[in-house]
Amino acid sequence: MPNTVVSLGPAKFVRLPSEGIIAAAVALALPRRPRTVLAAVFGVVLGALTLVNALDMGFKQYLGRSFNAILDWSLLGDAESYLEDTLGRTATLAVSVGAVLLVLLLCVLLALATIRLSDLLARHPGRATRGTLIAGVVWITCSSFGVQLAGGVPLAADSTATTLEVKARQVKDTLHDEAEFRKVAKVDAFGNTPGNQLLTGLRGKDVIFTFIESYGRSAVEDPIEAPGVDRTLDAQTAMLKKAGYAAKSGWLTSATYGGSSWLGHSTTMSGLWVSNQQRYRTVMASDHLSLTKAFKKTGDFDTVGVMPGIQKGWPEQSFYGLDKVYNAFQLGYKGPKFSWSTMPDQYALQQFQDRVHSKKPADGKSRMSFVILTSSHQPWAPIPKMVPWDRLGDGSVFNAIEKAGNKASDVIADTTKSRQEYGKSVQYTVTALTQWLQRYGNDNTVLVFLGDHQPIARVSGNHASRDVPVSIVAKDPKVLDAIDSWNWTDGLRPAHDAPVWKMSAFRDKFLTAYGSTAHPKVN
Repeated sequence: MPNTVVSLGPAKFVRLPSEGIIAAAVALALPRRPRTVLAAVFGVVLGALTLVNALDMGFKQYLGRSFNAILDWSLLGDAESYLEDTLGRTATLAVSVGAVLLVLLLCVLLALATIRLSDLLARHPGRATRGTLIAGVVWITCSSFGVQLAGGVPLAADSTATTLEVKARQVKDTLHDEAEFRKVAKVDAFGNTPGNQLLTGLRGKDVIFTFIESYGRSAVEDPIEAPGVDRTLDAQTAMLKKAGYAAKSGWLTSATYGGSSWLGHSTTMSGLWVSNQQRYRTVMASDHLSLTKAFKKTGDFDTVGVMPGIQKGWPEQSFYGLDKVYNAFQLGYKGPKFSWSTMPDQYALQQFQDRVHSKKPADGKSRMSFVILTSSHQPWAPIPKMVPWDRLGDGSVFNAIEKAGNKASDVIADTTKSRQEYGKSVQYTVTALTQWLQRYGNDNTVLVFLGDHQPIARVSGNHASRDVPVSIVAKDPKVLDAIDSWNWTDGLRPAHDAPVWKMSAFRDKFLTAYGSTAHPKVN
């Protein structure tokens, strides 16, 4: 069984497996009791490997990587929550129970099948021995001469052993990576920089960092998604220019793909390559200087987070150095959820304005805000629509829009429709954000917005890059003059050949551009 959806096909299931030949030879040499035990174990292992292959398929389709047996079990809970938001609690419960029963049934049936097969071999030792020898000779011959089936699939297979080897190596590499990353996280180029030497070029500014869910390079360059998104970016660039704003844009290569947005957030803000859950936990438990905490360390900025996607305790607030965080339950929303997204981005931005941005810090400080927008989260159905800003109220205005929108179940299984609706969701969020800036921004506003990762492979393609757009918008020309050496593209739409950096490079480049002096820290 292959471990990718695109590799599924009849040719994969008519190959000659070396492991089967070896198992047959061993079974023929053993007495009945150990043969039965070995056959049962072999069947259960095959069931477990089938499960691993299925998980690999799902992870590669959604997250662009294989399943990690050490780190990824915790993500299954997030997957269940996503299904509940998308399909409803009853359907999710049925799927969850069905999946558990299917795994158990698979292991039991394969164990019974391998026991039956071993007994069959034992009842006919002469034929079984000759058949095993012939199969072994055929396998060696086909392997030596590279005999292939249709589509270039080798007839001689050793994929089960290869899978076991790969997974064992993955476990070893994961444990090694954990130890090595702890050492890397202790080194910080700005860890000992005094507050008065941090971000001197942004004192007095109102700085806003905004992540747009799943806003990836595909939204700007894919032939189905890009036309509408590019028109929106160009139109909003013109509108911002008319309002006195200028913008520059480039590309960042995200540490994640298809999901696990928190890895993209933490990579950008920490300056470390946070590509898995273990690294994330390591960073969150460290005193590494996040970009947001750097603003707090100056003593001149209040720091606030607006997180409509947070629906439970969020201890990461400490790492990010946020004085106050507004979660999904603290923004007064009374309207409907839009699948996974707890509220439309336009509403979240208006609440940010009413609760945070419109109020000057009592101590005369400036403010740094950290905003996460979620309306472009899969499955991209239903999608909110823009309403007059003065009619947002408590969000009840979105009831009719949500009811008239597409059903998630109708979009999630249709690749073309998913791509189209994904593009529309990005257009909605970009429009909401830029309209908010035109409506409420001022001469001191500095907006940094970017994507956290590319959308899933079904939307971005099986060979898509990990790049996401990043833009800095401001009225004060000095803000953009400070990054002139970056050679970013003017406007909100980065050119195809605009510079591409690893997302982990952004923190240090941003700190340096805006007047920070490096004082390394090594624990």
